[in-house]
Amino acid sequence: MPNVATIQPGDYADAPETGLWPARRTSVLDWLVNRTRDQRFLDNIFVELCQRLEASGVGVARAAMFLQTNHPQWLGVRIYWRRGMTEAEMKGSEYESVDSDTYLRSPAAAIHAGVPEIRARLHATPGADDAFPILQDMRQEGMTDYVAWPFSFTLGKQHFITFATDRPGGFRDDELTQLVELLPVLATVVDLRLKNRLARLLLDTYVGPHAGEAILGGATRRGSGFTVEAAIVVVDLRGFTSISDLWPRDDVIALLNDYFDALSEPIEKHGGEILKFMGDGLLAIFPDDAKAATRAVADICRSMAALNLSRQASGQDPLGYGVGVNFGDVMYGNIGSRTRLDFTVIGPAVNIASRLETLTKTVEPHVLFSAAFVARTGCRAMLKPVGTYPVQGVGQPIDVYTFAEDPVLSEPQSCSAEKG
Repeated sequence: MPNVATIQPGDYADAPETGLWPARRTSVLDWLVNRTRDQRFLDNIFVELCQRLEASGVGVARAAMFLQTNHPQWLGVRIYWRRGMTEAEMKGSEYESVDSDTYLRSPAAAIHAGVPEIRARLHATPGADDAFPILQDMRQEGMTDYVAWPFSFTLGKQHFITFATDRPGGFRDDELTQLVELLPVLATVVDLRLKNRLARLLLDTYVGPHAGEAILGGATRRGSGFTVEAAIVVVDLRGFTSISDLWPRDDVIALLNDYFDALSEPIEKHGGEILKFMGDGLLAIFPDDAKAATRAVADICRSMAALNLSRQASGQDPLGYGVGVNFGDVMYGNIGSRTRLDFTVIGPAVNIASRLETLTKTVEPHVLFSAAFVARTGCRAMLKPVGTYPVQGVGQPIDVYTFAEDPVLSEPQSCSAEKG
């Protein structure tokens, strides 16, 4: 057990089994309960909370909240404030951080292990920095007292909060009482915002930011949607069936993650939206913007070339892929069963993009554009004809194009006459 004194909530206020409850009304509590409802952002609430505590006479000089998230990249986030700051500092922590020596020797590890509260009187306990190295940094910053408590939220989520003061003698008992009594109200305020943010994060992660915004805006009825002109991009990996049959599961997942990173970053950079990953394939759209789609596809070629160089350097085979690109009207909205919906695009324009991707299996260029897409860009200088081919589901053969210059070797020509 760390060589740091601990305090219990019962030392300062009655604590029924259901949690801590304020024993008295204060201006900070009133603000927290009644005047934060229109503030969406946790960091802004936290900054104002600390400022109000300081203005009310509580000697808070430094504070931080550590919140677990469901972000695909970050395990959690730290929201940090220090006296004089008008904006909080936010920093994510990676999933691997819980195995680091820094974490294992931190107050966070002790709180997560079940220590109910940590109190380190930095002005009076010389051994405190032996328990948690971060306390030595705080002492050097001039902090004289430090306290940490867990946040108990719904669904078993465990977060925690810390406060420090630089006042000679540290926190007074009445200040600790006020801080402890804030916790259940603050936890409720934070929990609501965290769940709202989580809903947006999950929608952004699984359906994309534009579709997520539409869903949050009420587009949840089956069959609801709208028609939009868009460039449609379909990408598929070559030889994935044999790879998935022969490779270990973890290696297949790692390959797909690297491959989808190579595709996704150019699409998102140029304003496209990935609507779905389909096994080893991808469907993306660029609403009313053929020019951005052209740049994104060129960057995909470069990104895949860089990935293949890296794979070859480590003794792995390069990955083949095909890209089909079309432009046209698509229906964008909710499709599915009564209980399971997919927010996606459908229509003949999507089918043609998919057929063009399939055509790359037999036609040498691995990137094919439709004549409708080329007409939309208004510029043929950067694209060249490949031929005229029958496409399944289309009555007449269509003209097919590819890049006039390999985008891996040179930047494709721009065209001032481009539209879209």
